[in-house]
Amino acid sequence: MDANYTVHPSAIVDEGAQIGEGSRVWHWAHICSGARIGRACSFGQNVFVGNDVIIGDNVKVQNNVSVYDAVTLEDDVFCGPSMVFTNVYNPRSAVIRKDDYRRTLVRRGATLGANSTIVCGVTVGEYAFVGAGAVVNHDVPDYALMVGVPARQIGWMSQHGERLNLPLNGNAETACKQTGKRYELRDGLCRLVG
Repeated sequence: MDANYTVHPSAIVDEGAQIGEGSRVWHWAHICSGARIGRACSFGQNVFVGNDVIIGDNVKVQNNVSVYDAVTLEDDVFCGPSMVFTNVYNPRSAVIRKDDYRRTLVRRGATLGANSTIVCGVTVGEYAFVGAGAVVNHDVPDYALMVGVPARQIGWMSQHGERLNLPLNGNAETACKQTGKRYELRDGLCRLVG
């Protein structure tokens, strides 16, 4: 094993998996041979990472999460306990659909809450926040706060993870109460402005 990352003795890391410096793979996890994982990541108990998976730096994957083929997690993504990814939209046990995987992209800094489900083929925007138990079945804008089944947007979140005082639509500006960083809402899109 490479001394630049830590693997618990009960975990399985298949030969060929690429794991960055400072990453940690905990109890009963399985990292497949084609996985590409960045620096300073953490994979909790009973995590599975498939072959066709790309994971950036400083990603936290909590207990009981399976990151299946066709999923990309950019830097600083948080996957809460027991959240779910899918990769086939209409699975049937008797029908082989490995050529029909839909790609899922979770952008930098996004949070996927405990027990949430990300239906394949969507993009979750930068610093978006998916609440616990939500079911995401369409693209999520940057900084959006999503809750419910199916998930619906109820607000906006800062990079720090604080709810922003912005309307869902229109034009407005506000600051994160924790950091003082300023955010702007224009034409339905939220962005950091300073």
